[in-house]
Amino acid sequence: MHWLVKSEPSKYSWEKFVEDKQTHWDGVRNYTARNNLKAMKKGDQVFFYHSNEGLEIVGIAKVVKEAYQDPATDDTNWVVVDLKPVKKLKKPVTLSTIKADKRLDGIALVKLGRLSVCPITDEEWNIILELGEMK
Repeated sequence: MHWLVKSEPSKYSWEKFVEDKQTHWDGVRNYTARNNLKAMKKGDQVFFYHSNEGLEIVGIAKVVKEAYQDPATDDTNWVVVDLKPVKKLKKPVTLSTIKADKRLDGIALVKLGRLSVCPITDEEWNIILELGEMK
């Protein structure tokens, strides 16, 4: 399975993620996004998307630890996963590029624009890798 996570670069950028070498993906307070975190399995690949500023997929991460209690809250409804950066895309894939590509008409990034953690199909994954000059 493949996923996409969003982060505002001013709050947590790809560069900071690479510097940290690993992070727990916290702060998710939407039930659908939380359910997506719970569905992530160790080894799943994840696109890292810069939201609000940049509006582009910039890198690939992987799940290194499956969902566990979010340490930032005592509320057991909320979970985190641990992610590790894998590689930066050779060419960032912008939201406008994604919207312009008819092959990506159904992508959750566009259809569910406010969702911070969303699934990516195998076909979408491969198209984005191609757009990012990774194939």
